[in-house]
Amino acid sequence: MKAAIFQATSSIDPAANARAITDAVARAKADGADMLFTPEMVGYIDRDRGRAAATLRSEADDAVLAAVREAAARQGLWVHIGSLGLRDEREDGRWVNRSFVIDDTGAIRARYDKIHLFDVDLPTGESWRESAVYGAGEALVAVDTPWARIGLSICYDLRFPDLYRALSDAGATMLLVPAAFTVPTGTAHWHLLLRARAVEASAFVIAPAQSGVHADGRITYGHSLVVDPWGEVLLDMGEGEGLACVDIDLARLEDVRARLPSLRHRRKMPEDVTLL
Repeated sequence: MKAAIFQATSSIDPAANARAITDAVARAKADGADMLFTPEMVGYIDRDRGRAAATLRSEADDAVLAAVREAAARQGLWVHIGSLGLRDEREDGRWVNRSFVIDDTGAIRARYDKIHLFDVDLPTGESWRESAVYGAGEALVAVDTPWARIGLSICYDLRFPDLYRALSDAGATMLLVPAAFTVPTGTAHWHLLLRARAVEASAFVIAPAQSGVHADGRITYGHSLVVDPWGEVLLDMGEGEGLACVDIDLARLEDVRARLPSLRHRRKMPEDVTLL
């Protein structure tokens, strides 16, 4: 499988973001890629809630999603939209942070709503309250593609290994972690956690990331990564926008799992802990 990774500095202009993604679709196809992977909030990224409320749309009316589906069909390329912020999708009125897997006909094959929401106060003074406007997803999602069964997650989900254990137990051999990591948390934990998830699940991990200074004032870490099942980094895109391709040798999966069959050694843990 040849994977194309789009590292973005998405803005508060959905039309400009749509052009950037569709251009990446065309470039990925020209480079011989089988599938393009994009970051979290790739259609619109904005911490100004009032402005976002006036801009975000429902899935049915989202122009970025429509443009990417059309580009995927035109180019004959599978595309993973890391996530889009969407409104009018929940009965409680909260927004959703939703990933999409789109096939080479433009059809939506899978949707995943982010389960773990980023409510954190950082030592730098940054404060994030994703749950103030977004509702948490409730369903784990894996989808079959021509190359692998892919398990979906988004950004802060990375810190919760039970999610990835469930996905690998369901047969996922490729885990997606699109993100918009902050610089402090990215510097400390991004590489560490992604490599750990790959090793724990004996799976490939693909993590497209936002990078740089955004129009809403945030700064994201970048370093989109592709990690193999042994924990080796196959691609690190560093900082800044760009598109990169990497060949993923799927035979590597069986080699690693044969050498270290930890998945076969998994046991169901007791519900109770003995305190001594």
